[in-house]
Amino acid sequence: MRQSFDQTRGARSDGSVGAHRRPEVYKKNFSEFYRLASYQRPRFLTERCPNRIGSPGHGHVPGSLGLEQYLVGPYIGLENEESMKLRRLTLSSMPARWIGGALLVFSFGLGTQTVLALPADVSFSVLSSQVKAYDFAEITARVSSPDAANPFEDATLTGSFTAVDGSGHWNVTGFCDSMDGSVFRIRFMPPRAGEYKYSITYRQGDFHRSSTGTIHAVDAHLPGILRDDPKYPWSFIWEGTGKHFFFNGTTAFWLMGWKHDRTIDYSISRLHRLKINRIRVTLAGRTDKFYGEPVMIGKNWTVDLSPWPAKDANDFLHPGFDCSRFNVSYWQKWDRMLRFARAENMNISIVFDMNDSAIHPAAGSPDEYRFFKYAVDRFAAFSNITWDLGDDLDSYRSPKWTHDTGTLLVEKWDPYHHLATSHPARSMTHQDRASSWFGFTSYQDWSRNQHALMLESRKLQEQTGRIIPQTNEEYGYEDHYPLWAIPGSDSADVLRRTAWDIVMAGAYQTAGETAREGTNIWPDTGGGWMNGRGDDKMTMFLGYGHMVDFMTSFDWWKTNPHDELVSNGNYCLAEPGEIYAIYLPHGGSVTVHLKPGHYRAYWFSAVSGQQIQLPMVNDGPVWTSPKAPGHYDWALLLESE
Repeated sequence: MRQSFDQTRGARSDGSVGAHRRPEVYKKNFSEFYRLASYQRPRFLTERCPNRIGSPGHGHVPGSLGLEQYLVGPYIGLENEESMKLRRLTLSSMPARWIGGALLVFSFGLGTQTVLALPADVSFSVLSSQVKAYDFAEITARVSSPDAANPFEDATLTGSFTAVDGSGHWNVTGFCDSMDGSVFRIRFMPPRAGEYKYSITYRQGDFHRSSTGTIHAVDAHLPGILRDDPKYPWSFIWEGTGKHFFFNGTTAFWLMGWKHDRTIDYSISRLHRLKINRIRVTLAGRTDKFYGEPVMIGKNWTVDLSPWPAKDANDFLHPGFDCSRFNVSYWQKWDRMLRFARAENMNISIVFDMNDSAIHPAAGSPDEYRFFKYAVDRFAAFSNITWDLGDDLDSYRSPKWTHDTGTLLVEKWDPYHHLATSHPARSMTHQDRASSWFGFTSYQDWSRNQHALMLESRKLQEQTGRIIPQTNEEYGYEDHYPLWAIPGSDSADVLRRTAWDIVMAGAYQTAGETAREGTNIWPDTGGGWMNGRGDDKMTMFLGYGHMVDFMTSFDWWKTNPHDELVSNGNYCLAEPGEIYAIYLPHGGSVTVHLKPGHYRAYWFSAVSGQQIQLPMVNDGPVWTSPKAPGHYDWALLLESE
């Protein structure tokens, strides 16, 4: 649906933008160079280097470089007289300061003296020593007199958590939660009731402080982490309760563009009331287009998300991100959103980035890995998340990148191994189906032949020898008509029927709600698929709710597509002899091939949710239903007595 930035902005295939501009040699006197290098490192290392994400040389110089290289590294390769002069500087002849956070070197003509620059101390506190299983314990490390030049790189907080009964061990990494490095946090999500011992360590250079303790987890019957069901692998199951999850999603890409938490919370609550249980939300995605929708940037909402500190986050092409650091207040807003969503039993698909962003951290670069790792360290302890490597991912990343990064994310970085996927623009051929990191497909296909498409997707999955759930997470947005779309093809009724086509193929779906009620455009009560907000005039999901009611009225996860059992091109999910769920897109009657038995039966209106009981069905092996009691589309359920 959205144009590729590679087509419109001239991005390189590795995600970087434009030519790499070498920094000019600093031509002022040495004392000014020393002042910048030793006292203004953030400015020196970000403003003196190209400030577009992904550009070579951006961000923190790796710690393996010597101090001389660290200070003059940006000048290497500019072999003129001035740069050579800088490169000849030695530690013993200049009053420099080690700005990585550990070493100061002073020369007073009497020799060189080295002094360690360390934090005064680190104190540890536990938010609560008793937590619910599948909630998380949070341990805070407060750093007195923090002096790490970049606390997001120069200091770490790591932890080891072990179940006392020997049932599990987890190595967990914490995260910096303040721009000055004064606060670090580490989160641990216990998967079951019991006692857990922990040992955590703050480390900065040679300085370290540790703390040990015990956490008690109690069983509160929380859903837990979303998993693929090992017994019925086309379906999802909650690890904590063993209950199945009927995936009924929506998109709200820029939900986190809202200024106020109250708008975010209202939007989540409204969608929950409409029986939506999953929302796709982008973490770093940005755009400079609004796709023909009546939305505008304003004081209360923006698409200019800023997970990194920026010189000007509103400048789409030149935000001046410093991707060696993180915009902590933005990530804290995500924490609050995830907590609220968890209380509403809302699963959040964290979409790391999207093709529509003009710039990305360079593929496979330290900047990119730092971004992914920080998100995992911060959010993995929330039970109500899944990972999505990127929207329209194949437009800016390769299949090899997808496989390698997905494997790192799920199998190495995430201690809880949440489900993960990717969302390519070309869905049939860009799914890493056979790989263990890949938890479910996430299609983008706007055709109106979704039933056949998802049946074909299941066949492709079967060919890998590995069964996982199949989903189409982008098949249209309500009342959204790009030039190539057929008029009327994205009406609420068409999309509702399309959702039935998908689920009756034994698959799942994510739909986009209308944005026509406006954001910063009158009546300014909506936003739909763009930001999640809506009003009572937006009713499409009422129809989806009827579908949810029907599908969850029986053990849908035990069924598989059996269209061959019904007539007239109708659709059937069945566990033969036990359950026959039939969808009649055009109403009428249906002939069903049944195993002998006694079956309860009722009609279900896909439009209104009305149920109409039928007499017991004792016939077999062939039974023909009476005509559906009304126009439009109907469903029919037969269950063994």
